[in-house]
Amino acid sequence: MPSLYTEIEINSTKSNVWRILFQKDRWKYWNTFLYDCNSNQPFVQGRETVLSLCRVPGEEAIEFQPLITIVQPEFCLQWVSTIPGFRNEHVFELQDIGRNRTKYIHRENFSGALSKMFLPFIRRDEQQGIQRMAWELKQYAERSSQRFCD
Repeated sequence: MPSLYTEIEINSTKSNVWRILFQKDRWKYWNTFLYDCNSNQPFVQGRETVLSLCRVPGEEAIEFQPLITIVQPEFCLQWVSTIPGFRNEHVFELQDIGRNRTKYIHRENFSGALSKMFLPFIRRDEQQGIQRMAWELKQYAERSSQRFCD
């Protein structure tokens, strides 16, 4: 199964990183890869939400309606978006790696008959997008942790 992967260590507690990741209505303050299209639709397991993604800064955002498949507070958020012949699964995982340190993992798994056709066109930009999101999450979480400690 084709996939993309990134991880980053964040100098912040797992609960702080989770709070930032889970509050999609506040993504506009730090996230340039994924956008909340309807803040009245929080992440609820078994429900759809409306999001947009922008693989490359400045390009037109692509709206999609993923189904939230897993919400495990402070551990995992997962959704699946599908179109006929193509399935994309986003997995966000948090791991406690020490005192006030968290490993953030973002995986995308692609499947379906059309995945081999789409992936060559989106792989590089999508990989850069998930890496950008990880970096932006790190920066935002570490700044917010400093505010609480000062």
